[in-house]
Amino acid sequence: MAPLTLVLNILWFIFGGFISGLAWLFAALLLAITIVGLPWAQAAFRIAIFSFAPFGKHVVPRPAGADLGTGPLGFVMNVVWVVVAGWWLALHHVIIAIAQMISIIGIPFGIQHLKLALISFAPVGLRVVEG
Repeated sequence: MAPLTLVLNILWFIFGGFISGLAWLFAALLLAITIVGLPWAQAAFRIAIFSFAPFGKHVVPRPAGADLGTGPLGFVMNVVWVVVAGWWLALHHVIIAIAQMISIIGIPFGIQHLKLALISFAPVGLRVVEG
């Protein structure tokens, strides 16, 4: 990990990343408790880990046919996700992004929150990669 990436991830964690990661973990936990929500819990947990330290990582779609979360079934799962948990996670990220973008120093962090807000609408069928 590059030194700048490490510094950005530490600052991110201190100034909102910890709370964001906890929000995603909370969503994953609630979904896992229901048993029916386990496929969504797996996606939420993946994004939670990403949300704790997003600099130096990217979220990309899984290859078609890689698992049940791709294709038409993945689309339906993402629609259900938005209704159940995605909208409040997106709202959380947008509010934090606006607050952080007030200062020039917070703009890179606000941009990351806006990316996470978009991911909040369709996390099923995504994977996190380094680089």
